[in-house]
Amino acid sequence: MITLKGDTVYLRALEPEDLDFIHDIENDESIWELSCTQTPYSKYLIKQYLENAHIDIYEAKQLRLVISNYKDEALGLIDLFDFDFKNKRAGVGILVKKPNHRSKGFGSEALELLIDYCFTQLDLHQLFCNISEDNEASIKLFTNQGFENIGLKKDWTFIHGAYKNEYLFQLINN
Repeated sequence: MITLKGDTVYLRALEPEDLDFIHDIENDESIWELSCTQTPYSKYLIKQYLENAHIDIYEAKQLRLVISNYKDEALGLIDLFDFDFKNKRAGVGILVKKPNHRSKGFGSEALELLIDYCFTQLDLHQLFCNISEDNEASIKLFTNQGFENIGLKKDWTFIHGAYKNEYLFQLINN
């Protein structure tokens, strides 16, 4: 049986009530590097995004889910992007918003739930992620879930006046 519910977290669809939560994340300059964001987002634009969040993954080519605990507190976001049904692959991104919620297993459990959903429900063959070479927490998270480092993209992102390398990780469903 497919479930997006774990022991400590569950994954749910975006709701209109998530407006402030998403606005805070999208406008937090300290994490713009993760999403390649360069400008702030207005609440108006995020509200429009939420109004269209119901669009099917096969049409939108992406899926964003909220990581919630069983107190119904939004902890973070987990995304599928570049969804390619023909080649049966998608990219994965994850963010646990508050630093005090990190390294507690929430991201790991959310990623495990998403991997299971992708391989069993969406019938994907592979998942991939892009991680800055200095993001040790994300490297550990993804490698602990079986992702393999398959390459280094040199000088891939330009952040704060300097180029940074980025790893490409991949998980193939055997």
